[in-house]
Amino acid sequence: MAGILAWFWNERFWLPHNVTWADLKNTEEATFPQAEDLLLACPLAFCIFCIRLLFERFIAKPCAMGLKIQTNGPQKAQPNAILEKVFTAITKHPDEKRLEGLSKQLDWDVRTIQRWFRQRRNQEKPSTLARFCESMWRFTFYLYIFTYGLRFLKKTPWLWKTKECWYNYPNQPLTVDLHYYYIVELSFYLSLLFSQFTDMRRKDFRVMFLHHLTTLSLITFSYVNNMVRVGTLLMCLHDAADVLMEAAKMADYAKCQTLCNFLFAVFAILFISSRLGVFPVWILNTTLFESWEIVGPYPSWWLFNLLLLLLQVLHSYWSYLIVKTACRAVCRGKVSKDDRSDMETSSDEDDGLLANQKPHSSATNGTNNKTHEANGYAPCTEEHH
Repeated sequence: MAGILAWFWNERFWLPHNVTWADLKNTEEATFPQAEDLLLACPLAFCIFCIRLLFERFIAKPCAMGLKIQTNGPQKAQPNAILEKVFTAITKHPDEKRLEGLSKQLDWDVRTIQRWFRQRRNQEKPSTLARFCESMWRFTFYLYIFTYGLRFLKKTPWLWKTKECWYNYPNQPLTVDLHYYYIVELSFYLSLLFSQFTDMRRKDFRVMFLHHLTTLSLITFSYVNNMVRVGTLLMCLHDAADVLMEAAKMADYAKCQTLCNFLFAVFAILFISSRLGVFPVWILNTTLFESWEIVGPYPSWWLFNLLLLLLQVLHSYWSYLIVKTACRAVCRGKVSKDDRSDMETSSDEDDGLLANQKPHSSATNGTNNKTHEANGYAPCTEEHH
């Protein structure tokens, strides 16, 4: 184990040339980031998750009720023992062959069975009330941490001159405010990583999971090798747009369409300009070029910048989704459903066809009718999107 730890914490990987871990040990005159400090994030992440549960129940939920946000979730699928058994024990997304087999067994048409499975999948999704509470929690945290970061950074020299991030690096003392900022951000994103499995599942689950892993890796890397100055710039830049994103979601759930449109427009402008403009010009410029000029490259420097470039790829992906949503909003006159939405829908044409369909044997096959009734079958005539 000692050999593995020695290999992992190899100074030639983590630190610039001619710098050792001994140079970054805490003294009476100065405090430096220590890897063991990051262990505080685990219990703090659990505390943040507990605070979230209390916040959603005692603050966000009363606010949602005051805004008359509906507590009901998606329309429930009609009870059917056979389909429920397939759904729970075999597959939630039956293929064409299985659909045809179920169609013959139940004497239902394939589209009605597809609709049942779609409704059953949606049935497990959270209600609008739960979504509002989730967004209100994130909005509150992002607003707090962004305000804190902005107040902290405006007093620092590296906000106005990014080369200050690298002068005398890595022998840059760690202040109490900077330590608090880092640990709280790390704990929050750690709590998001795990709560992603309990929150509503969206289509970009894997991309968001990769985003959280990248963010946690960047925070951890920048703390361990004392790149905390540029790390604070990175965190504050990202929190700014996240505040508006959650605010726009809340307005959407509360059916304040005008406010939602306005917030989304501001969010889209801020997100694209900050992630595709300020981030590469300000952050990547200093981590790639200014640090090369002042400090020079070393192994963990390459990995840190590789993670930043991966983050930029994710920025481009989400910017594409935002532009796509904005184009639809211009065409329809309002912000439509988020491309990351977890809810499954069918086309208007399918809804019209399905609403008018009747079971094949409702009037001609008494035996099948009794079987349908025994299985709890009732033809679906309407579907909520």
